[in-house]
Amino acid sequence: MLLIHCPYCEMERPEVEFKYGGQAHLVREPQKATDEEWTDFLYFRDNTRGLHAERWRHAVGCGRFFNCLRDTVSDKIAATYKAGEPRPSSP
Repeated sequence: MLLIHCPYCEMERPEVEFKYGGQAHLVREPQKATDEEWTDFLYFRDNTRGLHAERWRHAVGCGRFFNCLRDTVSDKIAATYKAGEPRPSSP
């Protein structure tokens, strides 16, 4: 079981208290996007091997969304940081 550090509560809690929210740092497409661009934005995400930025929500705790850098190979969390903050350059 993963222990995830909530940057708002400042506590490490078990992963069952959190909900995965998808890929982090996505930028919305402009309103004049083509159908193909809009489809790509809605349905396609990066599936990288290694360090990946994700959104998580502390559903059972404070209820807030935050970002997490997780290694998809080892499933280890390198860093968590508040929503709106830039991605750390080196965890």
